[in-house]
Amino acid sequence: MNPELDLSLQRVIRAPRAKIWQAWTDPGKFAQWYLPAPAVCRVDRLEVRPGGGLVTRMSEDGVTFVPHMDAVFLLAEELERIVFTNTIDSSWRPADAHPVPLTAEITLAEHPEGTDYRVLVRHGDPAARKRHEDMGFSDGWGAVTDQLARAVAEPAGPASR
Repeated sequence: MNPELDLSLQRVIRAPRAKIWQAWTDPGKFAQWYLPAPAVCRVDRLEVRPGGGLVTRMSEDGVTFVPHMDAVFLLAEELERIVFTNTIDSSWRPADAHPVPLTAEITLAEHPEGTDYRVLVRHGDPAARKRHEDMGFSDGWGAVTDQLARAVAEPAGPASR
């Protein structure tokens, strides 16, 4: 991690990695947690494999949906790591990514209470990192990660694997 360019967060999620992986790879499950509530997500493409598309739309009222994300997966290591970027769109064309061009890396690791879930978001320059931080990276990505944790939560105690 480069603190001048990157933002990160980490959570222990009380669920096995397989359940989190499924929440990342099943479009129906993904739509349930990917945007901070009360925003609603629709998944147009979720192809979690290198070169696969990640295309979503969002709605504030649940009726009118607007484009949200058009990105491509760079890496998908089952149960361990997912990397995607919005600097290339799902058609593999260079993208004018708004509001912030980024590459996000999600890592899943075993933890005694479930899964050690880490997010590392890389930016191309310090100004982009600052813009993302000022937009509320911690609150937004934190809320989404909390929603993911609630969606896959298991009862207290050691997670079954």
